[in-house]
Amino acid sequence: MSEMTDSGLPPVQRVVTGHDANGRAIFKSEDETPTRLIPSGDAAMLLVWTTATVPADNNDETDGREREAGVTLEGGSVIRIVDMLPGKESPMHRTNSIDYGIVLEGEIELELDDGAKRTVRQGGIIVQRGTIHLWRNTTDKVCRIAFILIEAPAYLHNGQPLVEDRPEHK
Repeated sequence: MSEMTDSGLPPVQRVVTGHDANGRAIFKSEDETPTRLIPSGDAAMLLVWTTATVPADNNDETDGREREAGVTLEGGSVIRIVDMLPGKESPMHRTNSIDYGIVLEGEIELELDDGAKRTVRQGGIIVQRGTIHLWRNTTDKVCRIAFILIEAPAYLHNGQPLVEDRPEHK
């Protein structure tokens, strides 16, 4: 039986495919890994996979979980699971990336720097385009989100790049 996550939700199943010596599809690996509480204490996270480049190189046999990555990966992509704990919130932040957030369980509030807010519920998808924002769990249940982050140039406002402000959750 797999170890429970720090958030109390089940561990994350990861199945990785690849190719054999004859070029046929194979299952390279499968595991179940728990999310772990980050130092700030607002969430438990699990890095699922990274790519060193965009577009990705499917000839790179590196296990993407083993590549060093912060919130984003310069020149590459990251997928991670975030279990936002009840009553907690992230710091306000901006990354030079396009982020796809898919709410797998629960709901989360997204707040922008002007105070505008939206609640995204289970099954909802967020497309985060380099804006400054924070995440807040206003409920009494854990919210699990899959985040896919792909590096992008900084957003240009009046011809000037907006400053990146990345909280690093290592």
